[in-house]
Amino acid sequence: MRSPTSSSFPKALNFPDPLQSLLMPRTVSGIDHLLSRPEKYLQGKTVGLIVNHTSLADDGRHSIAHFQSHSAFTLQALFAPEHGLYGTAQDMVHIENEVDPLSGLEIKSLYGKNKDSLTPDPALLQDIDNLVFDIQDIGSRYYTFIYTMANCMTICKQAGTRMVVCDRPNPINGISVEGNLVEEPWRSFVGQSPLPNRHGMTVGELALLFNTHFEIECDLKIVPMTGWSREMWYDQTGMTWTPPSPNMPTLAAATVYPGMCLIEGTLLSEGRGTTLPFEQIGAPFIDPQKLKARLDSKHLPGVFCRPQYFKPMFQKQAGEVCAGLQFHITDRDQFKPLLTTLELLRAIAELYPDQLQWRTEPYEYVSDRLAIDLLYGNSKFRETLFDPDFSLEKLDDSKELESFLPVRKEYLIY
Repeated sequence: MRSPTSSSFPKALNFPDPLQSLLMPRTVSGIDHLLSRPEKYLQGKTVGLIVNHTSLADDGRHSIAHFQSHSAFTLQALFAPEHGLYGTAQDMVHIENEVDPLSGLEIKSLYGKNKDSLTPDPALLQDIDNLVFDIQDIGSRYYTFIYTMANCMTICKQAGTRMVVCDRPNPINGISVEGNLVEEPWRSFVGQSPLPNRHGMTVGELALLFNTHFEIECDLKIVPMTGWSREMWYDQTGMTWTPPSPNMPTLAAATVYPGMCLIEGTLLSEGRGTTLPFEQIGAPFIDPQKLKARLDSKHLPGVFCRPQYFKPMFQKQAGEVCAGLQFHITDRDQFKPLLTTLELLRAIAELYPDQLQWRTEPYEYVSDRLAIDLLYGNSKFRETLFDPDFSLEKLDDSKELESFLPVRKEYLIY
């Protein structure tokens, strides 16, 4: 029997030591600072909230509960992003207005039946002095919460309402940046602004970028965090992980998401309908051993892939046994989620050129362009993936990223 080699198994993970984590300073989010000194950030007497189930203060109470009982400010309105106020709806499920059982207020959905629903009616802000955004992002340009924030900033400009953004950590650190920028013809709700796939910014920093560089120019106040630094991952903050959406159950899922979300643009399963969304991919036609061998030859940094079989309970390949790979992160500071996913798709294209297919149905309110192009940010990857001489170098997106980095630097708070 052949003994396992050093490359057969992942090396020790570089996650923080539990005892060391206890000694780290605890991150205090923007909402806690806003609640302790509201007069520093808020004007007038009325407040509207853009929130979901992640909008928790340090005491575990929801932002709604805090503002509902506030003596100086009256909670007037609630707005909810994709997945709804309590994060119960799956991706791309349109949400109707409903009544919040906690406050009795109507929840205005910002993810309804058509594209117009993504932006609130300015009339809804007529009696609101402050619109407060307090939602946990995950650090990738496809995640729609940041565009809900940007759209609300635009409406605040029109309505004369102050926009207040309570900052929260970028859970996959604020240093690592990877990817290309979304080109104009492929802008959508999964890429509304020219950001890289992994932007390395917090929601507060993005709000500053949107407001100044992208010229929204609303009355904007950022409530910063304390105790957070750019190299930190979420499990180093001392904060409790609340899954920001139904298919983002863990920090591991968030870590691979800036790349693996591209699988949504194919007919492969990205693991939705299983307990490991985005951490495992597959399809009935894949031989996982062959795929692993092909991908291992790329020597991708910080990741170990393992042959895997799974059966999604819903969405793509529902009820069918899929064969593929599960991705285990061995060094998250070296891991490159987009590179890993592009090499994965190239390997599948080489092994199964007649079976790898693109998703063609409408995607995030867009029906005239393919989902893979919206996610990648242009059509070059799709158009060249099956070419015999395909290479990532030929895509040549490095200049785009180089142009973004100095712009990004201007808006970093931490």
